[in-house]
Amino acid sequence: MTVKITKNIVGYRVAKADAQPQQDAPAQDNAPKPVQMNETIERPDFLLGTTYKIKPPVAEHAMYITINDILLNEDTDHESRQPYEVFINSKSMEHFQWVIALTRVISAVFRKGGDVTFLVEELRSVYDPNGGYFKKGGVFMPSLVAEIGAVIEKHLKAIGLLESEEMSEATKRIIAEKRAEFESSQKPQNDESASEYPANATMCGKCSTKAVIVMDGCATCLSCGDSKCG
Repeated sequence: MTVKITKNIVGYRVAKADAQPQQDAPAQDNAPKPVQMNETIERPDFLLGTTYKIKPPVAEHAMYITINDILLNEDTDHESRQPYEVFINSKSMEHFQWVIALTRVISAVFRKGGDVTFLVEELRSVYDPNGGYFKKGGVFMPSLVAEIGAVIEKHLKAIGLLESEEMSEATKRIIAEKRAEFESSQKPQNDESASEYPANATMCGKCSTKAVIVMDGCATCLSCGDSKCG
């Protein structure tokens, strides 16, 4: 197309081939941003809750740990379930003060938002100066606080904030075979209080469970599959 110039040229510029008219610019995305957990979110009238029961030998009565979750961005692609508060109830009054203080601190951290998974490592690294104990199943707990941390870890895995380390089917099959072979060579036990693992099993340094047996010169954990022979 030819254009006739009727005025004096006072300036010029080179037009880019990929230049688009201003009116063709894409409209700004006005979609609302997903809500992230923060301390300004008011507690709704309804929360999703899960209660866990523990019976540590250091306490006279069982303890019931309830963790309530809030559902953010419901019915959207950004829907997420976040822990909001924790309560611990028990007939035992000997631990009442520090248990109440602990639950309030943990609940405040939950409501603050961000990555709350660090709580698990902090709680599980608390050691009782009088020594720990073995819970049902042969798992060693260094303290009552550590067991509370284990419950929180279990809950965070259940709602997807922590990944579960699942063993492969091949590893499970090998462990089952080793366990069957080991138990067939041992005398049967009639003790109802016996652990689900062999009585002479030793503690695993990886999962803190009394489930390590020695077969063919190799120490193998029947709980997590850790082996000194690879």
